[in-house]
Amino acid sequence: MNYLPIFANLKFRRVLVVGGGEIALRKVMLLLRAGAIITVIANKICLRLLYFFKKNTIKWLKTEFTEEHLDQVFLVIAATNDKILNKNVFIASNKRCILVNVVDDPSKCSFVFPSIIDRSPIVIGISSGGCAPVLSRLIRERIESLLPMKLGMVAKIAQKWRERVKNFFLFSSERRFFWERLFNGAFVGQILSGNIKNAINILNKEMKLPNVPKGEIILVGAGPGDSGLLTLRGLQVIQQADYVLYDTLVSKEILGLVRRDANCINVGKCSGGEGMLQRDINNLLVSLAKKGKKVVRLKGGDPFIFGRGGEELKNLKRYNISFQVVPGVTAAIGAAAYAGIPLTHRTFSHGVIFITGNRTDNNLNKINWCHLAQSAITVVIYMFKVNANEIYKKLIFYGFLKKTPVALIGQATTLNQKILIGIVEDIPYLALRITNPSILVIGKVVNLHKKLKWFNTINLLDENKYKNFIEN
Repeated sequence: MNYLPIFANLKFRRVLVVGGGEIALRKVMLLLRAGAIITVIANKICLRLLYFFKKNTIKWLKTEFTEEHLDQVFLVIAATNDKILNKNVFIASNKRCILVNVVDDPSKCSFVFPSIIDRSPIVIGISSGGCAPVLSRLIRERIESLLPMKLGMVAKIAQKWRERVKNFFLFSSERRFFWERLFNGAFVGQILSGNIKNAINILNKEMKLPNVPKGEIILVGAGPGDSGLLTLRGLQVIQQADYVLYDTLVSKEILGLVRRDANCINVGKCSGGEGMLQRDINNLLVSLAKKGKKVVRLKGGDPFIFGRGGEELKNLKRYNISFQVVPGVTAAIGAAAYAGIPLTHRTFSHGVIFITGNRTDNNLNKINWCHLAQSAITVVIYMFKVNANEIYKKLIFYGFLKKTPVALIGQATTLNQKILIGIVEDIPYLALRITNPSILVIGKVVNLHKKLKWFNTINLLDENKYKNFIEN
């Protein structure tokens, strides 16, 4: 971290701006919003700065910069085209231990201006440390679109009530729970809708309610791997959790988005490997909820697509524990999209079926393979790798053509994504070369991969290569 992000109180503090052009103007307008007392040093100033000067909003010194101009100055900005002058301002400011910013010269900045999202008193600053200001601006635009314009009003009302709440709830943990409950409820919505009176009524009622944390389980789909595919609601929820119980397939990038002081517990299971038993996971969820904890059960993909989400919620229902579900992008959707394979297509496929290749509870024998073979649909098989030979035999026995295109996609949507393209008769060979987690896509839509692939992945399309690999 090259720069420590801090927020400086410039109200009624003296700030010196050296330069009178358009760049200096942008800095002056920002400083005025912060309430600074501004002095501009320049032989000439632009019309807008001249307007501010005539209105006594800023002070203008039509002179050359000297070190004496730094007396009693809190902050300095150099915004001229004169590199020598900018350097002198930087050296003189450093000599006096005054923070200085030379515009567009990161090497001569003891502080930088971030891209700002202003929802005063809520202010968010985004900086690249001077490396890529345009990138900072683009990030700001994305975040700004998520934040309502009236968000600052929420903070202003909270500020007025802060002391009263502090006196009402003696312990910091009680106050934290109260504010979290308030900000996650109807209070904020009423303010954003302009119903301030209703919001105050809600605040009053919330203070009178028992301030006992009520346990809740939120089942969240983390998506197939790429952290960018986590839903906005999923992001909000994992940043509010006391505990996060996550599966092995959840990526490190997504775990990095979890609230820092949350307790993260890996309860994942690997095929053929060790892991927490399902009954132990169920018991842990119930136990934490009864203790009043807000728990996120974080699963790869979508929790209702071969994720045992329904089983876990059914158990919670037995104990009358409150729960929510936040859907995720399931592995089949994410993998196919990142491989450039549309699962449906007007010409090649009129539907898609998801099935599991797991042999648990005799699953493979419960599938109507004959129906799948005779339908103009795409078939996606999860967890196929271990039973690839048996799946291949059933596909052939029940009528799948050996030349039907297939795609095996491993570690989907990540930079390690690997795609193997072949035909049904190649499945046993290809399965040996794919890395879990993986899915199998069967159908004519696979032929569109060559034309529609867009994500930078490891592609192995040469059938001779993988056959030679197996034979050798």
